[in-house]
Amino acid sequence: MQRKEKREDMVATLPKRIILMRHGESQGNLDTAAYTTTPDHSIQLTAQGIAQARHAGEELRRVIGGEGCSPDWRVQFYVSPYARTRSTLREVGRCFSKKRLIGVREESRIREQDFGNFQVEERMKAVKETRERFGRFFYRFPEGESAADVFDRISSFFESLWRDIEMNRLRHDPSNDLNFIIVSHGLTSRIFLMKWFKWTVDQFEPLNNFGNCEFRIMQLGTGGEYSLAVHHTEQEMLEWGLSPEMIADQKWRATACRGDWNDKCPWYLDAFFDHLPDSDDDAVENEGETNSLSEKRFQQNEEWKIKDNRIDQLEYDFSNFYGDEKNCKLAFKMEFSNK
Repeated sequence: MQRKEKREDMVATLPKRIILMRHGESQGNLDTAAYTTTPDHSIQLTAQGIAQARHAGEELRRVIGGEGCSPDWRVQFYVSPYARTRSTLREVGRCFSKKRLIGVREESRIREQDFGNFQVEERMKAVKETRERFGRFFYRFPEGESAADVFDRISSFFESLWRDIEMNRLRHDPSNDLNFIIVSHGLTSRIFLMKWFKWTVDQFEPLNNFGNCEFRIMQLGTGGEYSLAVHHTEQEMLEWGLSPEMIADQKWRATACRGDWNDKCPWYLDAFFDHLPDSDDDAVENEGETNSLSEKRFQQNEEWKIKDNRIDQLEYDFSNFYGDEKNCKLAFKMEFSNK
């Protein structure tokens, strides 16, 4: 009973939504040559990007303040320090009144993947082609980062995020809805989802990038687990690159109790094992087959050892009899060609 009450108290302090949002269209999205003369962190939004951010702000306002919201709902922003994300936040913020905002925290750990200082356009094309062959998660850009490096700093950011929640550093009244909006970058947001939902590298690789000012809403389900399936449709998740197994897990999370284990989505095992027996009896049967195969291999090895020892002995006998190495090899060859 105490455990249940503790879990309910914990759920009451959690944000109702954690929203991941990519910045609006930037000069670099429009023309990659911009990266050859302008540092990545200084790339600005285009006029289209500003309009996208304002429209996204209106959409977020409708989602957060729509039907079923608490009367005194609030928003906490986290933003990457890059110019394009800060500008996106500025336009999104126009759609919220001051009383709705708890605050904004600039967070360097949710910045863009570092592609390596000034980027020579032709060189970057070749580098990105190499990344596709090598693998998007582990490939490290020259003078830059890999997605695995981004994963490490996102993991550190998670710890800070949870401390903010558990220690109520935002001074939030649990009776009202709290919403986190994280204004970041495409790959960083995908890595965030990967870390949160414990997706494997193989599950991460096929994920499609966010569009400019596109957002994903992780919303608390009825049991206290976050899920993409509370707000988003199955078709949307398919378009993002989630596999059917990943989507099934999101649907399960929408109603699962916090801390429960999903044993109906076995992909977390199938990703690591070729075959797992369904019962202990099957396991014993498989063990017998494995032992039988091992015995056969052992017998074969013993037979080869006997043959090898016989050949070594014959070589020794021939060398003693013929003396000369050349005559020995010739006689040895003739001996075995007749067998």
